[in-house]
Amino acid sequence: MSVPVLILVTRPLDDESEGSTDARPAPFSQADPALPHLSVLDLGATRGDGVFETVMVAEGAAPAIDAHLDRFAASAKLLDLPEPNREVWRAAFDAAVAAHPPVELLAVKLVLTRGIEGQDAPTGWILAQPGRDFSRERVEGVRVVTLDRGYRHDVAATSPWLLQGAKTLSYAVNTAAIREAKRRGAHDVIFTSSDGFVLEAPTASVLLREGDRFTTPSAELGILPGTTQRRAFALLEELGYETGSVRLRSSELGRADALWLVSSIRRAVPVVELDGVAKAVDRELTARLNEYLGEH
Repeated sequence: MSVPVLILVTRPLDDESEGSTDARPAPFSQADPALPHLSVLDLGATRGDGVFETVMVAEGAAPAIDAHLDRFAASAKLLDLPEPNREVWRAAFDAAVAAHPPVELLAVKLVLTRGIEGQDAPTGWILAQPGRDFSRERVEGVRVVTLDRGYRHDVAATSPWLLQGAKTLSYAVNTAAIREAKRRGAHDVIFTSSDGFVLEAPTASVLLREGDRFTTPSAELGILPGTTQRRAFALLEELGYETGSVRLRSSELGRADALWLVSSIRRAVPVVELDGVAKAVDRELTARLNEYLGEH
């Protein structure tokens, strides 16, 4: 079993005003993941006050790294965190990938917290470890229930302090939703708004098919813009299908010809049951999507 690779990002921010680069320490360094590094006073640990991204690396290649770095910066901005130094984070990411023994699928997590309260010094690190094998879910699919997230569809515009659309470290609600799904005999969740719009899954984007048209909920609804969903759309457009990011009513989930949950590590997982009702599965297209997402 391979040991995770930990990179401490000691200069995680855009800090060009801090003087001569010759006098600064290296912006990142590899560290022993078995040793303690994070203070118990860090706001990322005590309040979940921080952001993260998980990047898939397949056979050494990270096809969506730029999109993940874009979303990482966008999440930091929503939390009023200083802007991450993109060049440093990209170099640290490359160092983590290079340091890890070759594996078929590597999951690389980038984390930026607000740091220790009152010190005005954010904490950053990258952890690379083998990704979980979701090959069974890609073939057999998942049973899904819909759950009301408790917000209107326009909450990102009316209440930006709720941080909808940011990938934050505070995942308690998402994990609670997964536990509720399991209590109902399902594997996963599709969140809906209190006024009846489709949102997202706790750790995935939602993809619907109606005939030759594929849609996903629009990011304007306060959901994460899906990096994997965008790559899935790229393939579908190559195949001649129509795609779109739109507002979808909850009732459209039941009418859809097929549904998928798509994410970086899981790739495209078909929904075989929605709220206790069986859904059709296009196994050929699912296999095509997963082959493409693993290579591109």
